[in-house]
Amino acid sequence: MTKANGIAGTTARLFLTTALVLGASTIALAQYGQGGGQDDHGSRQNDRGGRQDDNGGGRDRDDHGAGVDKVLYIWAQDQAQVAPDFLAVIDFDEQSSKYGEVINVVPLPPPGNTGNEPHHCHLNSTKTILGCGGLLSLLKGQNGIFFFDVTDAKKPHFMFSAKAVESSMTDDFMPLENGGFLITQMGSADGMAPGRVAEFDGNMHFVANHFGPWSLFQEWPSEPPLDGFNPHGISARPDLNLMMTSDFILPSSTLMGSMGPVLRGSVRIWDYRERKITKTVDLFSPDGGPAQGTMDVKMLPKDPHGYGYTSGMFDGHIYLIDPARGTGTSAFDLSTVKPHVDTPVPGGMGQIMATPQSGNRLIVGTFMAGQVVMLDTTDRFKLKQVSVVSFGQNAGPHNLVLSSDDNRLVVTDYFLNEDAEGIIHFEGDHKVHILKVTHDSLTEDKRFKLDFNTAFKTGPARPHGIAMK
Repeated sequence: MTKANGIAGTTARLFLTTALVLGASTIALAQYGQGGGQDDHGSRQNDRGGRQDDNGGGRDRDDHGAGVDKVLYIWAQDQAQVAPDFLAVIDFDEQSSKYGEVINVVPLPPPGNTGNEPHHCHLNSTKTILGCGGLLSLLKGQNGIFFFDVTDAKKPHFMFSAKAVESSMTDDFMPLENGGFLITQMGSADGMAPGRVAEFDGNMHFVANHFGPWSLFQEWPSEPPLDGFNPHGISARPDLNLMMTSDFILPSSTLMGSMGPVLRGSVRIWDYRERKITKTVDLFSPDGGPAQGTMDVKMLPKDPHGYGYTSGMFDGHIYLIDPARGTGTSAFDLSTVKPHVDTPVPGGMGQIMATPQSGNRLIVGTFMAGQVVMLDTTDRFKLKQVSVVSFGQNAGPHNLVLSSDDNRLVVTDYFLNEDAEGIIHFEGDHKVHILKVTHDSLTEDKRFKLDFNTAFKTGPARPHGIAMK
């Protein structure tokens, strides 16, 4: 599976994700709103994003010293796009009588506080700053990177928003050891290719030349590949000096008037410290066709080879990525999951993945099949199903994130609906689920009941990003 010319990608008339295209910005800027710079806390990152303090009633420790999360954040939007995009704060303390209830809502302030399509979010390594992305902010000429101060866990406040110069379509956030972030920007400045990976340091400045509140900024890599570089997923093993990003889709191909989504099927191997791409792995399914829509990538904790996995959303396969050889091999067919659910897309449409710190399990959601599946990765090249939870066909589990102690998994049932702007309409049922996780099982926590259709006075909302502390 060596490099092939993937510049055209794979065009598929399937409803998929992403978006955009309006004029490109010519100036790189980080626009500060409320509360300027932050201190660089300097904590070292662990495999889940760094050491954490118990701030504002956020965390306790279990008997083994692992963090026990008590507050859940969901980054969401009003379905009608009338009320502002918002951060919902939820009681995540299993000992609380309000477990599963919304205890605070922090709306984005104007300007640019609606229509961003809230996407993924992540806490930094010190658990004091929450970074959130707006996938479609570019369509309205708005900033698409948002930061919240969560030092007081239950009372976050908005800090500022920013945007890049040469990239847009903000997707996933990966915390860095210095308190900053690497952020996948799936599209170029006009929503096409190549995308970039943006970097913020622990002071929440763009990494490059700084001029007070304005920061000129260079994204990674400095010379991006021109063969369909549209990064969505991101994962790293700093101990091995390795990072992976997965190319998913050409964002502009999802807009109204498009001939159909142009899917990507490749994973980039990076020199983590140098922020340089060293290999491109073009993936092919067992039938010989290209992988279709490699949305996410996760590197296995503790694996000495630095192996990772990615899922072809529209071909139904999970692929093992070998960074040393620069190869990808199909390791599991999601259409074999039991109980089987017939769906228009093979394998039920695999979504975001999670990797417990044991290093021998992989968890993945399937949007159309409405399932979350746990796989045994002991044999890296031949994964086996060990557990599954079914929410019902088309329930729409998309994003999923493990708690700090790996004992709970948060799942949000919403992917992307571009409404009148585009051809992607994957709504899901807007519910948030909690699964109890052991080494060999997933079971739904029936006590936690949170439906974003009814939880807010402003009306139905679309839950997407997930973070906990």
